[in-house]
Amino acid sequence: MDIDYGAPPKHGWAKLVCELLVEDIQASLSFWRNMLGFEIAYQRPEQYFAYLERPEGAQIMLCQRSGNWETADLRQPYGRGVMFQIYVDNLSGVLNSLSASNWPLYAGPREVWRRYGDREGGKREIFVQDPDGYLVMIAEDLGERPLSKPS
Repeated sequence: MDIDYGAPPKHGWAKLVCELLVEDIQASLSFWRNMLGFEIAYQRPEQYFAYLERPEGAQIMLCQRSGNWETADLRQPYGRGVMFQIYVDNLSGVLNSLSASNWPLYAGPREVWRRYGDREGGKREIFVQDPDGYLVMIAEDLGERPLSKPS
């Protein structure tokens, strides 16, 4: 049986890519692929490792825990104090996948406008935890607008 090991990411290498240590690589792959819409760029099954990407350019690595690279005691929920932001072209597809799987949202959906210097940028966003407890924000860009002038 031939295994498809994949190839480098279709959209090139991101300048920053996080590697998440996970308890069960198959459970994590199911979540990240089936619910969040990532695809496997390449994998090393013998090392329980996969490099994932989305068409918009987001990339992340998943590796099943082996004791390597664990700088302290690791307990769930993993990723305490970190949140991963992933921007998508259309949030509805992710919401539908999560709903079809009865996967709970941590927060949202909500629309927020945040000040970026001399303007505001809008996002429609949800927050969800992956099987290991990592917090993930999935957001759709709503564009920019000038700051409102105080009255």
